[in-house]
Amino acid sequence: MRAIVLFGAPGSGKGTQAKLLVEHLGIPHISTGAILRSRVRQGTEREAVARTIEAGDLVSDSVVNRLVEERLSQPDAAAGFILDGYPRTVPQAMHLSGWLDSRGVGELVIHLVIDYNKVIARITGRRECPLCGTLYNLETKPPQKSEVCDLDGTELIVRDDDRLSVIQERLNAYDTQSRPVLEYYRSAGRRLLDVDAGADSPEAVFQNVWQAVSVE
Repeated sequence: MRAIVLFGAPGSGKGTQAKLLVEHLGIPHISTGAILRSRVRQGTEREAVARTIEAGDLVSDSVVNRLVEERLSQPDAAAGFILDGYPRTVPQAMHLSGWLDSRGVGELVIHLVIDYNKVIARITGRRECPLCGTLYNLETKPPQKSEVCDLDGTELIVRDDDRLSVIQERLNAYDTQSRPVLEYYRSAGRRLLDVDAGADSPEAVFQNVWQAVSVE
């Protein structure tokens, strides 16, 4: 099993890099953000999750740990997986490490390092297709027709958690709750590699990510 954890601030490109890794490794991309948004759309755990996401806050560790374990236990993740958006807190990181250790697997954490000013510029330009979930960026990956999905012609939307006020809350949450996760991984001797994610092209960033994965 290959367990790859993509770690970084909101807007650092975790989702994009995860999709590129999927193409090369053939293991599933598991996004906790996508799982939570799906639960909200389905009405599952709406009161526990929806208000928290809309406010830009982190969902409780117990809820996220449970959802991730459910997803990792599915057959398609048996050979490995790429985690995006999890863990975000030290208790989540410890829970994941314990879950993996019990199966004789060690995670590789790839820390995508990026300046916050670039993060804000990236996220405020992000658009999503509400039908198929395809992500676009008005600066780096615009749709062929303005504000319309290339695949199905659906009008693109700005996600609630991509609003500027929410972005700032998410970055604050990352600083206070998620950065200590890096210190946990370092102090615990887990495999952690820093990768510069500030390049303009996702493909250029991926060259660094792939080199890190290949070495390991």
